[in-house]
Amino acid sequence: MSPDNAGARLVPGDQPDRVKWNARYAAGFAPSFTPHPLATRSLALALPDGPVADLACGPSGTALLAAAHGRRVTAVDVSEVALGLLGAEARRRGLGEEITLVHADLAAWWPESRSYALVLCTGYWASAVFAAAGGAVAEGGLLAWEAFTAEARLSRPSLRPEWCLAPGEPASLLPPGFTLLDQSDVPGMKRQLLARRAAADRPRRHGCGSVPSLSGRLPHPCPRA
Repeated sequence: MSPDNAGARLVPGDQPDRVKWNARYAAGFAPSFTPHPLATRSLALALPDGPVADLACGPSGTALLAAAHGRRVTAVDVSEVALGLLGAEARRRGLGEEITLVHADLAAWWPESRSYALVLCTGYWASAVFAAAGGAVAEGGLLAWEAFTAEARLSRPSLRPEWCLAPGEPASLLPPGFTLLDQSDVPGMKRQLLARRAAADRPRRHGCGSVPSLSGRLPHPCPRA
């Protein structure tokens, strides 16, 4: 199971995030593959049928948990080293066929519209990526996010302002059709969001299961038994 670049521009070899995270996950790094608490919470809620997207996944326990729940998973990361670690662990657990690894810069990767039961990201923030992620959530599906708040820059001055959530975000940036289930600050100067896209409307049924005619008139009443 090698990383798939379909649907994304190739990540340049000198792309700063690629260089940074490949160095971090180089030889000697031992991932725990512990699922993120937000992923555990999200997967315990009612979800429609469909796959899960794990964005900026790293060597993700989240992707493994979703696959173990019987979900197809698209795991996207800028680091092919992280994806290699995840792929090896997925094969070891017999989950290799359930997880598609996508080596991509999230700024250049566009998921298919309304195609995922759950879109989750717990280590990255860019408002444009958040908007694209929201568009990828299927009817009745969940959007789950965690990122640093602006206050985190006080202790982490290397964080750029555009990498951090402003007051009210990300809930204030939810696209139409979403209901906010929860937004709360968590330890580490981070904020979590959980939101659900409304389920698709179904035609109202009348009488014994018929629907209105194109003229807008109801059909004749059904005969009594």
